[in-house]
Amino acid sequence: MKDKEDDAFLAQVAALLDATEHVGHPLHDALQRLYLHHCDQQVQVQRLIDISDRYQSLAMEARQVTEQRYQRTLRRQRKLSRIADGYQALMHERNRALHQASTHDPLTGLPNRRLILERLEAFVRERRRFTLTLLDIDHFKRINDHHGHDVGDRLLVAITQTLSTTLRDYDLCARWGGEEFLLLLADTDRTEARSIVERLRSRLAAVTLRTGDQTISITVSAGLSQHRPGDPHQTTLKRADQALLKAKRAGRDRSLSDTS
Repeated sequence: MKDKEDDAFLAQVAALLDATEHVGHPLHDALQRLYLHHCDQQVQVQRLIDISDRYQSLAMEARQVTEQRYQRTLRRQRKLSRIADGYQALMHERNRALHQASTHDPLTGLPNRRLILERLEAFVRERRRFTLTLLDIDHFKRINDHHGHDVGDRLLVAITQTLSTTLRDYDLCARWGGEEFLLLLADTDRTEARSIVERLRSRLAAVTLRTGDQTISITVSAGLSQHRPGDPHQTTLKRADQALLKAKRAGRDRSLSDTS
């Protein structure tokens, strides 16, 4: 509304200046100069407005371009983060698998020699009481020869399940060799270990495996040795192995200790 009034007023001034009857009036020249100055100022103001509009338009375009670039960069970073997270998860899983493979038997999932020897060294350093037991499946080679290694592997897995469910949570059972298992019975003396081993032998004797029209069952021999303070774990292992050898020579299907 104000712009229309201003335009009407300027039109009126222009008309007065153009009228011949006002030529020579003392205020005519002054009003004309003022009018022309005002028109010139309007042109400059409009030019500044146009420049400002173009600048704002360019600034808006630049902002939009910057925002688009930022969003593209953000999407790339998110994609790279997902790739990096996936790679880290894969590396973690592979490291876990490598560690599992280096410390556990692939068939039974039991700790292998490396892991149980590490535990034995720790027990000796900490001066903890323990008893070692070597278990050997009697005539296992005969089972493999007559029924095949697949059946032998199935039998080993079944034996592992029985060992795992019978032993205490703080005991450790490792696969020591082909058909041998080493038990680390923590905080246990020879007498208590003998009772645990006999219970194990009884439950293992109940393990059966059906193959074709035959049912396979087993017996085990065991050698026990209580660790003596100051001895290296190798000495305790050697005594357990000697006790196992005596049990085999005595007819198998029995457990003997290194003092028997």
